[in-house]
Amino acid sequence: MLQINKLYELTQRMKLVFIVIAVGIVVLSTLFTNQLAKSLAAEEQKKVVIWAEATHQLIIANENTDINFISTIIEGSTSIPMIIADEKDSMLFSRNITEPKINIDEFYKKEINRLKAKKPAIELKIDKSVQYLYYDDSLFLKQLYYFPFIQFGVIIVFLLVAFFAFSGTKKAEQNQVWVGLSKETAHQLGTPISSLLAWVDLLKSRHKEDKLIGEMEKDVNRLRIIAERFSKIGSKPDLQVVSLNQSILNAVQYMSNRSSQKVIIKCQFPSDDHLFIKLNVPLFEWVIENLCKNAIDALNGVGRIDISVKSKNEEVYIDVKDTGKGIDKRKFKVVFTPGFTTKKRGWGLGLSLAKRIIEEYHGGKIFVKQSELNKGTVFRIVLKVIS
Repeated sequence: MLQINKLYELTQRMKLVFIVIAVGIVVLSTLFTNQLAKSLAAEEQKKVVIWAEATHQLIIANENTDINFISTIIEGSTSIPMIIADEKDSMLFSRNITEPKINIDEFYKKEINRLKAKKPAIELKIDKSVQYLYYDDSLFLKQLYYFPFIQFGVIIVFLLVAFFAFSGTKKAEQNQVWVGLSKETAHQLGTPISSLLAWVDLLKSRHKEDKLIGEMEKDVNRLRIIAERFSKIGSKPDLQVVSLNQSILNAVQYMSNRSSQKVIIKCQFPSDDHLFIKLNVPLFEWVIENLCKNAIDALNGVGRIDISVKSKNEEVYIDVKDTGKGIDKRKFKVVFTPGFTTKKRGWGLGLSLAKRIIEEYHGGKIFVKQSELNKGTVFRIVLKVIS
């Protein structure tokens, strides 16, 4: 059993390592992309400065100036949005900007204010006047800035899909193994139990006054019930409307007869009529027995178990409270994992089985309501009530 717990812990650590590696890849990729974007932004700024200088040279050109090269520089800028404005922020010239069909002046005022807040303008001194060149990042650079976030989103989606696919496959495999093992166990127990029942009938006919035979018959019938429970795993549950109080009392009575006299088990039911609920009685009683057994183990032979039933808003709440050693808050969900146990003996299947019976077969919920170390634990079951 310790090997199972170690395997579980190793699996959890491997998941954590995988997540850390994935996050590390995203962080490194983001840092590299940001560095690349900064470098590209610096290059674009140099291009804008060159374009501004070329524009200035074109404006002050005379008859002897070769403007072909200057024109080539100006015309070659096709990706960086630019606006040249005067001292009053009135647009004089723009390039690589898609203008609206209406309210052009208002559009450029907003664009100039936006670009002014984003980057410092480049001054163009022409004769005695000063003009200002405002520019924005190119579309490619903007896409590069957003790329890490898109990449991060894609990786997150990939991890989620991979996680759910892996979990679904693993759960399906566990279900097949669980169902197959349960039915095979029931099948293997069937023959010897039938034989034992026959021998008990024979002994009863020959020794009618022997009370020990009656006790033996109870234990053999108990084996038959256990085999019947295993046979129902994986099959469509046969739910019948029964008294919830009586089903709980049956399970409690069985556990009380097989626990220490220093362990007190008390039931508290509503004062009104019995609560009737759809149950598969053998399986539901199995859940109560498992919870009581775990509570008895947590008590170490001395303590109290209180089972209370309350109904509210067409739901019934069954609380199984003990005064045992308690459960660490970090393990509230882990305790329902197959194979997890804190005991030296056992397979760690009791709570996993209880969760399957309550949630999959009865459409309810089971969880650790509260727990405190060295003070006790409360398990809660939530089921639908029949009006």
